[in-house]
Amino acid sequence: MFSDGEIGYRILRTLRPPKGDGGIVSTVDFGLPYSSTLRSLLGPAWEEELRGRTVIDFGCGQGRGSVEMAQHGAGRVIGIDIREDRLTMAEQLARDAGVQDLCVFASKTETTADLVISIDAFEHFDDPGGILRLVRDMMRPGGRFVVSFGPTWYHPYGGHFFSIFPWSHLMFSEHSQIRWRAEFKDDGATRFTEVQGGLNLMTIAWFERLVAESGLTIERLRLVPIRKFRWFHNRWTREFTTALVECLLLKTRSEN
Repeated sequence: MFSDGEIGYRILRTLRPPKGDGGIVSTVDFGLPYSSTLRSLLGPAWEEELRGRTVIDFGCGQGRGSVEMAQHGAGRVIGIDIREDRLTMAEQLARDAGVQDLCVFASKTETTADLVISIDAFEHFDDPGGILRLVRDMMRPGGRFVVSFGPTWYHPYGGHFFSIFPWSHLMFSEHSQIRWRAEFKDDGATRFTEVQGGLNLMTIAWFERLVAESGLTIERLRLVPIRKFRWFHNRWTREFTTALVECLLLKTRSEN
């Protein structure tokens, strides 16, 4: 890692002069389909798993995934997000799609669900362990939690906006990278976790430890390799060669 001081900061400014807004935007906001993830983890009968059920879309963004699940037969979809502007957009999207009677958007809910979905959000949560416990409480006994996220921290572009070239976010200190970002983003962020969208440095191993501590059980874990590294993807290289983490978690019926 380069120095915390001037060296790393000046290298960053030379490699990429400050520009842009320095935020981290979830791909949920770009309308990536949920269907592929649900099919991957729930199987070809994934629509039957949705049909008539109450589903929570945790970190719903602009609501595209929530609307998609309503269109595929979910009985009720509750989209949860902490950003009020996203909730407003989601409500409008549901009206435009004619599924407003099936979708509810809010910052929190007391409703428990058969199925909870989190797509492309887990690497952004400030307290991921707390989120797992919160989601567990939202699940009915026997309920399932579908999680899909990436890239993780050791991916070549695991620093998201900070990865100006492969693995650069690992070569420069957090201090140097935040100082560089502060030249064009004045939100006062001093840590990766404080930038817009947040970045918690999630790794596969850490995710597995958090799940083990949460009281949830892994029913299926699928690590999708980076295509050009697929021949080198194994248990020893997975942190550096995994493109996407897909996981199906179960709340056993003995859980309170």
